[in-house]
Amino acid sequence: MLTIERKPLVAQKSTSTQYVEKVIRNYKQDRWIQNSEKIGKEDTLSAWWSIEELEGFLEEAKRHGGDGVKFYFGANDADYQEKPEYADRQTLVMVATKQKDGLFGGVANKDIYVRDVNGQSNLICNNGGKFCPPSCGVTITTDPDVYSPEIGITLVDTADGGMMIV
Repeated sequence: MLTIERKPLVAQKSTSTQYVEKVIRNYKQDRWIQNSEKIGKEDTLSAWWSIEELEGFLEEAKRHGGDGVKFYFGANDADYQEKPEYADRQTLVMVATKQKDGLFGGVANKDIYVRDVNGQSNLICNNGGKFCPPSCGVTITTDPDVYSPEIGITLVDTADGGMMIV
């Protein structure tokens, strides 16, 4: 019999500002500029959810046996009617998952589906975040070397008891 040991993952508590700036700059250079040019407007660069929305989503996922979350990158249709300002732009969808043993000894994180009152199968997911652009409050520059202050604002507790905005 094959036994698989699952080790709990420890969430990383922080990442350096330099790393975050680098991966955002890489994304802007390698993908975002081309995506924006293709759709004729600034594409989505970030997604935001409130703590309450995240907690509610996680509670719903747990209620249905979820033990993880998968993030899917996607793109809205050009005629997306729910929020026309998001039409054609990238989106990020959170989907509740449950870890299952795989056929050949590995593990898989399976999306969780539930049936609604009409018997239709639906994912436990959330695609209701605030996406930037268009909902940024600032103009995002297409210059990949410019770090937009709206993207990734971080408050840092300094040793002297003060706060610093990064």
